[in-house]
Amino acid sequence: MEAVNPMQEVLDHITATIGQNPDRGTTAQYIPDLANVDPNQFGIAVCLADGREFHAGDALTPFSSQSVSKVFAVALALGKVGDSLWSRVGREPSGLAFDSIMLLERENGRPRNPFINAGAIVTTDTYLQGSTPKEALGGLLRFVRDAAEDGDIHINDAVARGEMETADRNFALAHYMKSHGNLSHDPQLTMGTYCHQCAIDMSCLQLARAGRFLLGGVNGLGPRLVSKTRARRILALMMTCGHYDGSGDFAFRVGLPGKSGVGGGILVIAPGKASIAVWSPGLNSYGNSKLGTEAMEALAKAQDWSVFN
Repeated sequence: MEAVNPMQEVLDHITATIGQNPDRGTTAQYIPDLANVDPNQFGIAVCLADGREFHAGDALTPFSSQSVSKVFAVALALGKVGDSLWSRVGREPSGLAFDSIMLLERENGRPRNPFINAGAIVTTDTYLQGSTPKEALGGLLRFVRDAAEDGDIHINDAVARGEMETADRNFALAHYMKSHGNLSHDPQLTMGTYCHQCAIDMSCLQLARAGRFLLGGVNGLGPRLVSKTRARRILALMMTCGHYDGSGDFAFRVGLPGKSGVGGGILVIAPGKASIAVWSPGLNSYGNSKLGTEAMEALAKAQDWSVFN
């Protein structure tokens, strides 16, 4: 009988035990297609730096990436305009909810970081420059597909429509930034692009593969889409800002850079070691996957993975 790989054993154990607590969190209620997702689903996938891949649970089921897509969007925007992006968006944690307008008022329409909604709208506005929304989204999809080495990654139009119909607060953020000269396009144009960006569907395995570009080309794994320096800087932002006002808690519990989305997905990077994706639709009070966070805490502990080691 062939022995089970220790990593597969860890993932199987996490998948079998993670849902024992009946509190699985609550699905995002403000986007119709996300509110109706079965909260009992859980998937996890790991792409190691040596090229081996492992997955368990519902790791092949596509889900809405939502704000996880902001990792790829900021990489694309930096590739287009370089460090001039930071004149329009900061690099500091917000300490407030992902859709808060309070800091925008205090800081003259310049968002704290590219992972809160206001900052991500500016990032989208940046990579939209010189393109139609269709062209810009095509460029983003090519980036994600190239990163995952998988052409079967698409935008879910129904989710995008639902987001547009419920995006009043995000439109308010866009209009406020436009009033301060920090939005180059009409808010309708930028927001349409942003909502479609957030509606990219991926499975855990596809997302883990796509995240390999942040491993810095370790052992030649995955395509080199950004420089090592830029990858390190994106990882720093993920560590400090990737879970909104729960970023400190995630860093404390997991100790790895990660980016969450209200679709229940989390992309986590163990620098030099692995790209990990976990998905469970139920969210905690911060808007991050409840079981996904618990699973990443268990995996990081089992593998002794932490940037603080």
